[in-house]
Amino acid sequence: ACGWTHWNNPTPVLAAVIECVDRDGSLLLARNAAWTHRMFALVTGFMEAGESPEQGVSREIVEETSLAVDDLALIGVYDFQRMNQVIIAYHARVHGEVRLSPELAEYRLFAPAEVRCWRSSTGYALADWLRSRGHQPRFIELPPRT
Repeated sequence: ACGWTHWNNPTPVLAAVIECVDRDGSLLLARNAAWTHRMFALVTGFMEAGESPEQGVSREIVEETSLAVDDLALIGVYDFQRMNQVIIAYHARVHGEVRLSPELAEYRLFAPAEVRCWRSSTGYALADWLRSRGHQPRFIELPPRT
């Protein structure tokens, strides 16, 4: 009624499949401090104005884990309509000592063959990365959202 138009465009979110090169190529998955369940997932974060997706995902990795990023490669772009987001997922090769930010409660290291994917945008990114490395992804079923 005021003449202002709100465009409900999706928000770009960055996600990282983090491979720890100094830990035998283990994958680092983390649990968000705000989550009540014990699920471990990719490190994610919002892109900031003035940065490229590569700069943003590198920044998020450093901010949330203190790990140094050696190399980045785009995995793909994934729709996450439930949150009105588009996920831009990268594979990050990292090294260093893990020190979590307060946003993350804990982390676990997984061998690629042991990791389980989930049927949602970042889980599909992880599955695509696993396939690209010759692993057949295995999926877990998440409990229904209440």
